[in-house]
Amino acid sequence: MKELLTLLPYLRRYRVRIAIGLFAVVLANAFSLAAPYLIKEAIDALEQQGATRDVIVRYVLLILGTAIVAGAARFTMRQILNGVSRWVEFDLRNRFFQQLLHLDAAFFGRMSTGEIMSRATNDIAAVRMVAGPAYMYLVNTFAVSLFALTLMIWIDPWLTLVSMIPMLALPPVTLGFGKLIHERFEAIQERFGTMSTMVQENLAGVRIVKAYGQEERHIDRFGKVATDYLERNLSLARVSGLFHPLLALFSGVAMASVLLVGGRSVIQGSMSVGDLVAFTLYLGMLTWPMIALGWVVNLFQRGAASMRRINEILNTHPAVTDPFEVPAHLVPRGEIEFRNVSFRYPGTRRLVLRNVSFCIPAGGMLAVVGATGSGKSTLVSLLVRLYDPSEGEILLDGTPIRQIDLESLRSSIGMVPQEAFLFSDTIRENLSIGFDYSDARHGERRVRQAATIAQLDSAVLNLPKGYDTLLGERGVNLSGGQKQRATLARAIARDPAVLVLDDALSAVDTHTEAEILRGLRTVLRERTSVVVSHRVSAVLDADLILVLDDGEVVERGTHVELLKLGGTYAKLLRRQLLAEEVGEEGVLAGAEGDI
Repeated sequence: MKELLTLLPYLRRYRVRIAIGLFAVVLANAFSLAAPYLIKEAIDALEQQGATRDVIVRYVLLILGTAIVAGAARFTMRQILNGVSRWVEFDLRNRFFQQLLHLDAAFFGRMSTGEIMSRATNDIAAVRMVAGPAYMYLVNTFAVSLFALTLMIWIDPWLTLVSMIPMLALPPVTLGFGKLIHERFEAIQERFGTMSTMVQENLAGVRIVKAYGQEERHIDRFGKVATDYLERNLSLARVSGLFHPLLALFSGVAMASVLLVGGRSVIQGSMSVGDLVAFTLYLGMLTWPMIALGWVVNLFQRGAASMRRINEILNTHPAVTDPFEVPAHLVPRGEIEFRNVSFRYPGTRRLVLRNVSFCIPAGGMLAVVGATGSGKSTLVSLLVRLYDPSEGEILLDGTPIRQIDLESLRSSIGMVPQEAFLFSDTIRENLSIGFDYSDARHGERRVRQAATIAQLDSAVLNLPKGYDTLLGERGVNLSGGQKQRATLARAIARDPAVLVLDDALSAVDTHTEAEILRGLRTVLRERTSVVVSHRVSAVLDADLILVLDDGEVVERGTHVELLKLGGTYAKLLRRQLLAEEVGEEGVLAGAEGDI
């Protein structure tokens, strides 16, 4: 339950509203508890046969008045406290999303999308129930218990003691069932995360599933997980289903005891009928909070389990952070230097990069070629600080990038990743994501110019709504080549000091690639560029070409120098030329495995 203490900072923001809401809880219960006393007085007046019509009308009006005030107070408490819970949910969800965007890439390698979505939906909703209904009913239970017990003792202390004996079993029963509910709910949330991951993966890879005819296999797999999820929910339902009847049983025994002992007192004349009726009504009012207490305990246990899962993310410290000292803000020129850089992914022992060193002056072009898995994409990931190197140092304009604030560093780099990603927004919004579009005329010119260089402009203009075309999820209504060209245009439109192309033209044909490279030459001359490619045609003009093999630089030099060397690079070029001559892309595909 200590996990719920982390909710206090969120609740403090609304302490005035909470105070008003809790006052309304007390007020509602005070007026509700006045009604049984008024009924007692009315019955006693009737019993004495001295009541007039005016007396009865007065009691009726008083009871109606207390009911109206109690109803208004209950409406106020629900409106305010449930509203606070929605605001807490809003704040927590925003904090959760902000934390996700500040976490490093290694975190998303450890936790699946389904697990994250489970925490962002079910768990935050469970915490919201604690932030509103749970503590509202907890305070309500305390207020009713305090007021009702006080009035019951005032009416008959001995009868109060008799009625409370069955209630003594409630605390241990509540604690025992609370522990069972907590354990089962936590297991349910874990299984829900697994199920969400499976759904997300199948939706993302639905084309692969269909292409390989694996629908039935994946349906069976999901059915097993869903069945396990159902069984865990049924297990929780059985525990909760037993809990509430037990509470009702204890309350029923208490009511029977009151009727037995209190009825005898009325017969003996030591208690009036009005007193017995009022006492019974107070006990009845006390019974519901006792039953509701089980529901409240259930909510607190669920909320604690969910808050623990949420805190696993909120308390995660990103490995890649801004420097502790005053970060360096610079206007980058684009000089890049790697000094003996080695890297292994978190949780693994194998070095993906080994002792990589090079220096590219501002405005220069670095090309990186190598087989799949040789470390090319990892190298550019280190440059934008998606990860920090395990050993060595990376410098931008002579300043270690760990001493540059992340926003300044990443705003100076335009990166085109190997896997094209587009948001479910218009094409214009996707291309202008890296710069301020407030000046519409200037922004439109930058977007169109970048799209033209990326050989995308004509394709976009052929669409019915042009640049206002709304893209589907991950740009599903564009071809693979169009998506890759769109991500290239997005990086160019940003006008960065350093342009990083991570195999950015792999999904386009050689003719389109040649057109794009022709347009890129002007862009690349104006800035530092890092080009990762398996096609030699994309790196001919590079000032320095690195050939990677299993994370090590095995060759370096210009295109001419590497040809003279007659090694891996020259072998790759010969295979690509052969592929062009015979028109067999299969030869080109085999080239990657031989580098």
